Amino acid sequence: MERGSVERVPPATTQRSDDLLSIAHRGFAGIAPENTIAAMRAACGDSADGPGADMVEIDVQPAANGEPVVFHDLTLGRLTDVPPADRRRRVSETPLETLRNYSVLGSDERVATFAEVLDALPADVGVNVELKHPGTGQPRRELDPRDRSRGRDRWSPLVERVVRALDDHRNAALVSSSYEGALAAMRDVAPETPLAYLFWNSIEAGLAVTERYDCEAVHPSLDMVRGTDLFNSGYVPTGPFVDVDLVERAHETGRPVNVWTVTDWHQASQLRAAGVDGLIADYPGLTRATPPRTATDAGRSAPDASAAMSND
Repeated sequence: MERGSVERVPPATTQRSDDLLSIAHRGFAGIAPENTIAAMRAACGDSADGPGADMVEIDVQPAANGEPVVFHDLTLGRLTDVPPADRRRRVSETPLETLRNYSVLGSDERVATFAEVLDALPADVGVNVELKHPGTGQPRRELDPRDRSRGRDRWSPLVERVVRALDDHRNAALVSSSYEGALAAMRDVAPETPLAYLFWNSIEAGLAVTERYDCEAVHPSLDMVRGTDLFNSGYVPTGPFVDVDLVERAHETGRPVNVWTVTDWHQASQLRAAGVDGLIADYPGLTRATPPRTATDAGRSAPDASAAMSND
């Protein structure tokens, strides 16, 4: 496969199931240690709770040597057994061989490289790569026109490595980020790669970035979806949001809407009724059109997103 030739597959057509697109958040983080090989395996296999995911969503950032690793937080303290003195140490400042020694969430799982995660995925399972941090500086989510070139260049080293890894695998890919510079770099390095902007600051800002980079999909938080009890529920700390029918606006331009982070069947039911196309979910089975039969099957209540994304 030629450099930068990641397969361009419309994000809403990669699904293997018959209902909404099922995207396993950090590899179904509700049932396995997030962003680990075990989580990928849990996401890809059918179970009593429901079919395997159509796609897995993973967080990618560089280790100290630039190697892309799959890890959500910028620092090590919440997710690993790092010594107390190093809890605030950044992933991007930590050698890869050191990262590999840490246990993830008290399990036997270790921090995995991006290439290792791709190796663990069946070829028919798509991958939603969320670019989490470039490894240097403090990027801004939306950029002024005069800052866009610099913002793009900050992300380019990570993006180039991510594209090389994707080129070595057959999985359909969708690259997302809540940082405009990451999308700009991806459009520059591999312009045919499908993109999604992860909305954060506002609905209108998210739509503007989506149009600017001709993103193939829209990824809002669940409290941005009008017509549900979830709208302006405070899931992310940047609300309240303007009364905009985001689903309608996205569909008018042919873009599917994949919503994060869904943790129970009640949320899933409301989002389905609102017309979304995919659920980025912590548990399997939530994309089914039929209600759960047990409390366990229904999932758990939603956590506060600001806690999980506090060191975004």
